[in-house]
Amino acid sequence: MKNVLLFSLAVCLLLVSCSPEKQEFGTDISTATEQIAKGKALFEQHCSTCHNFNEDAIGPNLSGITRTIDTDWIRQFIKNPALAIEAKDPRALELLEKYKTQMPGFSHLSDQDIEDVITFLHTFQTIPLQIVGDTTSNLIPEKVQDSGIRLELEFFTQLPASDSVPPLAKMTKMEPIPGTQRLFINDQRIGLYEIESQKPVLFLNLKEKRPDMVSKPGWATGVGSFAFHPDFESNGLFYTAHTEPGGTKPSDFGFTDSLSVFMQWIVTEWKADDPKAKIFKGTDREILRIDNASQAHGMQELTFNPHSKKGDPDYGLLYIGYGDGGTAEKRFVEISNHQGTGIYGSILRIDPAGKDGKNGKYGIPKINPFAGDPGKSGEIIAYGFRNPNRVFWDEQGMLYATDIGQHSIEEINRIELGKFYGWPIREGRFMINPFGSFRALYPLPADDEKYGVTYPLIQLEHDETVAIIGGYFISEGPLKGKFVFGDVPSGRLFFADFNESSSPIVKSWGVTFEGKEISMKALVNHDRVDLKFGIDAEKNVYIMSKTEGKVFKIKED
Repeated sequence: MKNVLLFSLAVCLLLVSCSPEKQEFGTDISTATEQIAKGKALFEQHCSTCHNFNEDAIGPNLSGITRTIDTDWIRQFIKNPALAIEAKDPRALELLEKYKTQMPGFSHLSDQDIEDVITFLHTFQTIPLQIVGDTTSNLIPEKVQDSGIRLELEFFTQLPASDSVPPLAKMTKMEPIPGTQRLFINDQRIGLYEIESQKPVLFLNLKEKRPDMVSKPGWATGVGSFAFHPDFESNGLFYTAHTEPGGTKPSDFGFTDSLSVFMQWIVTEWKADDPKAKIFKGTDREILRIDNASQAHGMQELTFNPHSKKGDPDYGLLYIGYGDGGTAEKRFVEISNHQGTGIYGSILRIDPAGKDGKNGKYGIPKINPFAGDPGKSGEIIAYGFRNPNRVFWDEQGMLYATDIGQHSIEEINRIELGKFYGWPIREGRFMINPFGSFRALYPLPADDEKYGVTYPLIQLEHDETVAIIGGYFISEGPLKGKFVFGDVPSGRLFFADFNESSSPIVKSWGVTFEGKEISMKALVNHDRVDLKFGIDAEKNVYIMSKTEGKVFKIKED
């Protein structure tokens, strides 16, 4: 189907939306793996010059085509498009008008060849949105008010510089080993440090043990997160997420061959010979490897449910926050729109001790909402996120996630199992066209319920924060019981009471240092704060900045 295959297949995208009757197309199309593979080869040989599944090219974007046009019409058009034009078929005429070229016929293809091609086309489920209206600024009229609350900071520690220019150290997380006073922090370029008497001591040099690890380009690369098993004191197990170049090893989860793999995210299980040792010595094994299309939106969170106790269904299950990998921005919407068995843009939950996962190195918990569902990846517990960079629980055991948005909206979501949280067809409580400009948002449609979107608990526009980062719940002082969070670049600080209503009010707060009020930018001597948060065993909350690699403790009394 060189110079062709299916110019008209996109006509459906224009005409079907005008039809008052809604039909279910494609129910007769095979889903056999072998047939899909044959169709893929035929498509790449005959069709890929003119068509793709991301945007209109010489011919139309074919993503979702089999779900908007009768399959028999597609079969006949592939064989002889000229016949459809002679018969003044509306779809064929509109394609001819739009693309100014008549698609040649493919009568030389066998009926089975055409069936195979259609089977491959049917694997792309996303249909471009028909959107009317436009809102691009001042989407949320209510502005965040300053609470007047100022909390005193005191210097706590500083990581050794791992580069000569800011950010001098790249910490993303500081948390204790469950049930102990031992406090750990990561540097994305190096590995894990333990904080002893407010001094960092290198516990795990991951770069040394994984020479393929890369932490450049910057942003979310390197050692992205870590989590100690709740039974670490007895079993010595903990987990890290890190990046390696694309193609380093075969992956467990990937995407279409037409999208290059920029890097891979790897989950490693480490087992300490002596859990009390100050420097790691033991064994390790890779349990999961995922291809990523860009340097961004990958595996930003590993964590265990801190409220779960032995005997509870999710005790010892590892939660993973994984973004869309940049696939939406690269116009591979069918990947990030997550209607198939991929894992991108999701919160995952796996059993590190299990064996029934995709590669046999981990298990899929039976309590997961899609466990056993052939149409979804059983690892997923919720999906539709662009970049869920923090996954956390409140004191009542409710699950939440912060999600960094595109150009307009930042979110905090209350997570319900099995729910869809909107990306890439929603950003906050607004519609976004993943086939159009990511800078334009639109009002929700009248039939919004049919999309099954669960909307954020909190949404903030980019005039307030441009990259949200979740913190922790404050245990004492004027912000007791409140969740504190902030803006990564500017260091602006916010809080909200998740219990006050279904739409918590967000307010800002500030800090003082050595008795004087100071901005976070001034505190770290840089225009980019690179804000992160940490917590210790006593629930004291810390503010961290990659810029100078410094950690500050919030004085709550």
